[in-house]
Amino acid sequence: MTTLFISDLHLDDKRPDATECFLRFMRDEAPAAEALYILGDLFEYWLGDDAPTPVGQATAGAIRALTDAGVPCFFTHGNRDFLLGEAFASHAGLQLLDEETVVDLYGRPTVLLHGDTLCTDDVGYQQVRVMLRDPAWQAGFLQKTPQERIQVALEARELSAEYKQGVAMDIMDVNADAVAASFARNGVRHMIHGHTHRPAVHELTLEDASAAERIVLGDWYEQGSVLRVDADGAVLETRALG
Repeated sequence: MTTLFISDLHLDDKRPDATECFLRFMRDEAPAAEALYILGDLFEYWLGDDAPTPVGQATAGAIRALTDAGVPCFFTHGNRDFLLGEAFASHAGLQLLDEETVVDLYGRPTVLLHGDTLCTDDVGYQQVRVMLRDPAWQAGFLQKTPQERIQVALEARELSAEYKQGVAMDIMDVNADAVAASFARNGVRHMIHGHTHRPAVHELTLEDASAAERIVLGDWYEQGSVLRVDADGAVLETRALG
């Protein structure tokens, strides 16, 4: 059997090619898997379960079809869809995961996470993240009308784009100490995450001199990115959009 991992699809009504690629993947490939894990940023933005979009509805339907066919689907919140809640999850048959979750992948205990918490050198982002994950802030934001939330999101995206232009790219990558701390905290030697949009398989050595592996998933801007894991190991693959 095979377990599939995807992240950073950033699905949006304005990017139909990516949506088509995802729906095809869900229809043609995912049903043969043992499980599917979505490690955050499934959507470009998610403004609340009470503010559905066409791409959100299509995505929920595809996930529900998969789970109804007997393939469990798990979701870790990303920095774009942290407001995805229990209502959407229940409708889609999606199982929500903690910020860090350890699973046994064919005898290899592996920690799964979105990856943004590892980018600790990006102090500005981490400060904003604390605010956005605050339940009080989220409750206040969700009290706004969907149109008001859209306006806030558009303004936030403009500020984010300006911020990234003035920040060195390496600052937005993972911090080695944060990676080591996650390995130690979870007592594992394998890690899978997304967020950085830098797909790769990294081999490293932990403090106790043991070998470890960190796999980074790719985004779905130029092509689809899928990680296939089975008893023989892990393989990063790409898919053509559209």
